Amino acid sequence: MQDFTYVSQPGRVVFGPGKISALAEEIECLGAQRALVLCTPDQRAQAQKVADILGSRAAGIFDQAVMHVPIETAKEARRVAQSLGADCAVAIGGGSTTGLGKAIALDSGLPILAIPTTYAGSEMTPVYGLTEAGVKKTGKDPRVLPKMVIYDPELTLTLPVGLSITSGINAIAHAAEGLYAQDGNPVMSLLAEEGIRAMAEGLRNVAQTPDDIGARSDCLYGAWLCGSVLGNVGMALHHKLCHTLGGSFNLPHAQTHTVILPHAIAYNSPATPEASRRILRALRDNGGSAGGALYDLAASLGAPLTLKELGLTEPDLDRATDIALSNPYWNPRPIERKAIRDLLQNAYEGNRPS
Repeated sequence: MQDFTYVSQPGRVVFGPGKISALAEEIECLGAQRALVLCTPDQRAQAQKVADILGSRAAGIFDQAVMHVPIETAKEARRVAQSLGADCAVAIGGGSTTGLGKAIALDSGLPILAIPTTYAGSEMTPVYGLTEAGVKKTGKDPRVLPKMVIYDPELTLTLPVGLSITSGINAIAHAAEGLYAQDGNPVMSLLAEEGIRAMAEGLRNVAQTPDDIGARSDCLYGAWLCGSVLGNVGMALHHKLCHTLGGSFNLPHAQTHTVILPHAIAYNSPATPEASRRILRALRDNGGSAGGALYDLAASLGAPLTLKELGLTEPDLDRATDIALSNPYWNPRPIERKAIRDLLQNAYEGNRPS
């Protein structure tokens, strides 16, 4: 048994179909009176339903959440929250909306109640990210961890299958890197393996039957576990590459994680044999490599497999390599420039890792 330190994250989780109906009660538990509802422009209708449930406790709606949380958007949301006298924020949506809530909390300490409609998992973490001058910077602060989370699988039924798949593989990435984290521990490894298993099983079923509430529940359960791993241990090369590609090249978040994950896991596999075994077991793969198994999962679900189709150009690869190496995260395998450049080339072309 390895030596380890485990610190649990505080928070309340309400899980189950139809649990959105408990929102007003949960806001009351927070002791809040005026909630600012956050969403993306496309989710304005869902945000309005949340405001209707809250009734007089709804201070207003801010519908300008976007990917990677530009600092300008964060500042505007903070201003709106202050002008409306909001004493909490309700973030309904995916990682972009939760991330905006965190940006507000980081500056003001406003408590967040998150209602995930994707499988991003950021609702379970004290990790935040802000993009300024084309560079995405991340940090950890206990103030940004949502105080409450409502997981209602019914809210994910309208999530398009393609986005469900990339969002789910994004969640798997959190758990996969948690298996070899520098500050990992046996508790997180249990959550990570179970999270990968539940998410992969749920995604396979969602791809076949998108309105299967059981499959949607499996995916949300997996997202919860994978997000909990992300919130408790550090990440490594995979997340550094994705933060680089997202923040500096504006590539879509979940799709970028989907493309990069098999290649990053393959890069680290020689230094992380136990993590590879757990990933293979969770994916019900009795042979081969962890990177190959993750690639095959994505391919079988019709997910994007190349950075090229996400909008990156081949000349961008050298600059992406330089940015990723300029301030690298801890990684179990030493970071080597040529190897990272080759990794990105393979991800650009969509070559299956061996």
